[in-house]
Amino acid sequence: MARDYDVIIVGGGPAGLTAGIYAARARLRTLLVERGVIGGQIANAELVENFPGFPDGISGFELGQLMEKQAIKYGLEILAAGIVGIELDRHDKVVTTTEGVFQARALIIAGGSEHRKLGVPGEEEFLGKGVSYCATCDGAFFSDQAVAMVGGGDAAITEAHFLTRFASRVTVIHRRDQLRAGALLRERAAANPKIDFLWNSVVEAIIGDSEVNALQLRNVKTGVRSTLDVSGIFVSIGQHPNTEYLRGLLSLDENGQVITNDRMETQIPGIFAAGDIRHNSARQAITAAGDGATAAISAERYLSRFR
Repeated sequence: MARDYDVIIVGGGPAGLTAGIYAARARLRTLLVERGVIGGQIANAELVENFPGFPDGISGFELGQLMEKQAIKYGLEILAAGIVGIELDRHDKVVTTTEGVFQARALIIAGGSEHRKLGVPGEEEFLGKGVSYCATCDGAFFSDQAVAMVGGGDAAITEAHFLTRFASRVTVIHRRDQLRAGALLRERAAANPKIDFLWNSVVEAIIGDSEVNALQLRNVKTGVRSTLDVSGIFVSIGQHPNTEYLRGLLSLDENGQVITNDRMETQIPGIFAAGDIRHNSARQAITAAGDGATAAISAERYLSRFR
């Protein structure tokens, strides 16, 4: 594998893959670095219903695979590796990965986000033993068992619906008194006989022996504590950006997201950011793809000054 590129893309979700398609089609030597599954977080979605061009929906994994295939068709190179650090060498951006050091004149940061954790006793201890952050990955392990879903947004309610295929009961635990999910998802949840709700509640501890068997809860309005017997807990309370390695290099907002302008440019010429990792991102696959296209177009324009 070559070490010098025109563009290096960090992250293989919709933003990174779309940037790869555009950059490769522009005949730029382009390397995409992804440490996990191609497709990013969307690969965990059982069904994506709001991505244009798929009226019957498509699995997130398949959508990611199709994007990858399209990008490779035009010459994108993909490296399975983690990012260790980024340095500047005049106009070049030097990217140190777990698989070696690479450099390019333009860099697109599209590393996405990771699941936020509850930060309560038992969460780490029972990870993989009843604690999960991916219903489509682990839901089948809880056939005919009672489980909890923590969260009230689109992702949480979508996964709660999925869990009803396996679980005998899905209790949605939400710290507010109404869901943040869209109207259609709220209607589906209310109509599903396997889903019930615990409003104004938070998890204070996850209890078990070798596996999860109960949750300790607290009502945020009354302060009353209670116990809910479940065999599993699925957590979907948002994500935090993968930007720790960028501190000191790029301007980040209070949530750790990269600050860009509408051309996806950061304060450093030749470094761009796209997708969930970007300040004010809508956190949708389609907007991430749009960010990726914009970043690649901006990168091509930036590189033109060196030709």
